[in-house]
Amino acid sequence: MFVVIDYDMGNLKSMSNALKALGIAHEVSGDPAVVSRATAIILPGVGAFGDGMRALERRGLVDALREQVVERRTPYLGVCLGMQFLATRSFEHGEHAGFDWIAGDVERLTPGDASLKVPHMGWNELEIVDAASPLVRDVTPGTAVYFLHGYHFSPATPSAACVVATTEHGMPVVAAVQRGHIFGVQFHPEKSQGAGLAILKNFADYARAHAEKTPDPVAART
Repeated sequence: MFVVIDYDMGNLKSMSNALKALGIAHEVSGDPAVVSRATAIILPGVGAFGDGMRALERRGLVDALREQVVERRTPYLGVCLGMQFLATRSFEHGEHAGFDWIAGDVERLTPGDASLKVPHMGWNELEIVDAASPLVRDVTPGTAVYFLHGYHFSPATPSAACVVATTEHGMPVVAAVQRGHIFGVQFHPEKSQGAGLAILKNFADYARAHAEKTPDPVAART
């Protein structure tokens, strides 16, 4: 079961419509009990990092996600804010702790070209850094996807090895990451037309294959 996390800070309708277009059965829920049954998790997000973490914590979702993704190794795709949550901490309007699943910081965009606006909003091309990642299978370098963000994820070294794709906005910007079964994209695949649908399909294909070959460690103990 694919679960799209509802914590009142995501483009849920757009994401659900994109998954429906791909024929991917899913449930939209903010219930930790539903998350515990997921075979794949998508966490979309818009808004401020601190607000998002507090919204997840109020619903008991931080612990539920940690158990499901870290302990049970359920495939995870974070979208925009959902990718930034992977970091150790964010400096958006103060300092806030993240999931710390990929070491690094979330920092404000500081483009070198003063004519470039922040937030970064619009279509930008992807530079594929790790073509072996299943997330970008058959994605052509230079493919344009849709961004809307004022902060970016800066992975720590050696966590920088997790970078799958980058883009440019007066500075290099990490656009996609992978650490094992954990994926994140800074852009919005649900708003990126055919390219975005291809990336969502790649994640779904990976999650299905992962479920077929990976036993549930919790079920194995019962």
